[in-house]
Amino acid sequence: MLDRAVTSYEDLGLFAFGSPGKVLVASTIVIQNVGAMSTYLLIVKSELPGAIAGFLSGDHSGSWYLDGRLLLLLTSVCIVFPLALLPKIGFLGYTSSLSFFFMVYFALVVIIKKWSIPCPLPPKLAMGFSQASNSTEDCKAALFNFSAESAYAIPTMAFSFLCHTSVLPIYCELQSPSKNRMQKVANTGISLSFLVYFVSALFGYLTFYDHVDSELLQGYSTYLPHDTVIMTVKLGILFAVLLTVPLIHFPARKAVMMVFFSHLPFSLTCHILVTLALNATVFLIAMYVPDIRHLFGVVGSTTSTCLLFVYPGLFYLKISTEDFISRQKLGACALLVLGLLFGTVSLVMIIYDWIHQ
Repeated sequence: MLDRAVTSYEDLGLFAFGSPGKVLVASTIVIQNVGAMSTYLLIVKSELPGAIAGFLSGDHSGSWYLDGRLLLLLTSVCIVFPLALLPKIGFLGYTSSLSFFFMVYFALVVIIKKWSIPCPLPPKLAMGFSQASNSTEDCKAALFNFSAESAYAIPTMAFSFLCHTSVLPIYCELQSPSKNRMQKVANTGISLSFLVYFVSALFGYLTFYDHVDSELLQGYSTYLPHDTVIMTVKLGILFAVLLTVPLIHFPARKAVMMVFFSHLPFSLTCHILVTLALNATVFLIAMYVPDIRHLFGVVGSTTSTCLLFVYPGLFYLKISTEDFISRQKLGACALLVLGLLFGTVSLVMIIYDWIHQ
């Protein structure tokens, strides 16, 4: 169906709709990945001071090593930026594996701690927290629970499972690349991610019920403030987040390079400057955005749904030579409509929630 090599999502947009398609896809990738990286660094800013404080005794308030913004700057300069400078995504495979190990550890601890936090909470513990569950009625699981917060659910899931921007670069770096091998890589990665997400979400909900925090670890910090296992989980998650940011940075930088510098040969200076500009942008966003769910919601309902649902369906309809009533084209139409519907409804509900806060 394609008469020349397509090695990136941007190439697919170029093949389907020419230069406008390439620029549209590249812009969407940059916005989505910058939002993703900012979200992860926001976790570092909010969680790292508490993780460090948990290992210290006495009063250390006001110390520089408990300043989230300063720690964010140090980790960005010393860890994220050097790893983001790596020229090939294959080099980040080891850090990605380590990140996944930390996420599995997190899921196991969430399961175990389900039985460490009682529900309802004892009166002495519940008095200290306005969001605490101290009624038996608060400890019943609901199969469905729709509220204003539901507007953030689908965008967050779209955000979490979006790997489209890395698929083609990974395919190009496989040994003996083939469709079957890439399908196995995708199936394995998505299945393992789903398992970890599902287990963490399920047991996190069964622990806190309607009082689950937008950052799950914050809840454990509230009720188990000096628990050693929780503190090690925090550090593990923070390392996982820091090691994931450079992996997300790769397709963002590639998108910028393809749009603005594709006509030029590779330049190390340009490579470093684009990497620095992207990291600086991500750092500033993470520094000043107050809540993680705002980034998840907006980015997930717009760019993530486009990359996950809208563009694949649209490109297939444009490129494919099959009859319109074929099963594949009808599936592409359904994917396109579904993406537009979910993205629009979620964004409208999020804006409505902001107005009425």
